[in-house]
Amino acid sequence: MTESGSPSQPVSEYDGSQIQVFEGLEAVRRRPGMYIGSTGERGLHQMVYQVVSYAIDEHLAGHADAIDVTITTDGGIRVADNGRGLAVEAQGPAGKSAIERELTELSFGSKPHTGYGVYGGLSGLGLSVVNALSSRLTVEVQRDGHRWTQEYGKGIPVTPLTRYEETSEHGTAIAFLPDADIFETTWCSFATLSQRLQELAFLNGGLAISLTDERPERPVRYHHVDGLRDYVAHLNPYPPSLVHSPAVGFESENEDQTIFVQVALQWNTWSPGEFRSFANNTRTHEGGAHEVGFRTALTDLVNDYARRQQQISADDQDLTAQAIHEGLTAVISVKLAHPDFAGSTRTRLSNPEADTYVQEVVRRHLTEWLDHNPNQATAIIRHILNASS
Repeated sequence: MTESGSPSQPVSEYDGSQIQVFEGLEAVRRRPGMYIGSTGERGLHQMVYQVVSYAIDEHLAGHADAIDVTITTDGGIRVADNGRGLAVEAQGPAGKSAIERELTELSFGSKPHTGYGVYGGLSGLGLSVVNALSSRLTVEVQRDGHRWTQEYGKGIPVTPLTRYEETSEHGTAIAFLPDADIFETTWCSFATLSQRLQELAFLNGGLAISLTDERPERPVRYHHVDGLRDYVAHLNPYPPSLVHSPAVGFESENEDQTIFVQVALQWNTWSPGEFRSFANNTRTHEGGAHEVGFRTALTDLVNDYARRQQQISADDQDLTAQAIHEGLTAVISVKLAHPDFAGSTRTRLSNPEADTYVQEVVRRHLTEWLDHNPNQATAIIRHILNASS
């Protein structure tokens, strides 16, 4: 693990040779819904998330700890990070810069060494989709000791990549104005972006994400060092109703560094329960393998613990999953090197290894927590028994 709480990643260089080209951008402008879901508000906000996801991949690779998002006075969006900066060297027989290839050619998996890449967003593609659907886009990069900029219009370069003054800073800033000829509205919702960016800050502990609205100015900043435990505390806002405190939280990464699991959970007496699951920072509304693994392991280990502590006898029936989940607020996040999502909306995770590994992690860590916190464990089982009656 890195100090920021991100999955440990092998260190390697990111350059333009890692971009795999598929096709031109005209298809994106002709059928934008295939790439961002819709041309309404949902698709408009997906444009922002595409760029933010690029910056989050820099964080997952251990190269960025801050992302600043700004809604500008004209309704445009600017996303800046302090990562390595997009690659600037020329690549391929045409001699295009790596930045230009990244922004004008549909590509997939541009930075494979990040391991748990979320950069592709909904479409599995990258910054080129945003560029194609913007009336104008400006990229500013600080890398290799200089500042570089380039401007685009509807996906086409209108200025060459230009090198400016020397700098010791590093990072990428992308400013774009969604194309009014494409979108039903180009006015982003501060509330919608704020909710999603806070969620991303919870899911990526240690990453600071700020959002500023210049229409008028409304700055917010999210920075959750405890990640999912902070998320659960946010969802459980009534301390007197808590069965135990603080929330239980744990994480684990497999030996091959192909799956990283984070879990936080806490029981309360005020709600029927709430469960949220994510895969590669995408909310999996329809659940999937990681949810199955969590629920299976939780039911088994709670029953095992209750019997070992003689809170239920050998002749008693097992505590039901329904009773165990009563009042339970839980968040599970998995990051996979090769996620397999069912359906184009990416709302259900299919990877069988997620089920297996999540079960292993939950059984090991939650059983250990229960054994080391007997008073709180007793309170939890008593709460579940009350829910069963």
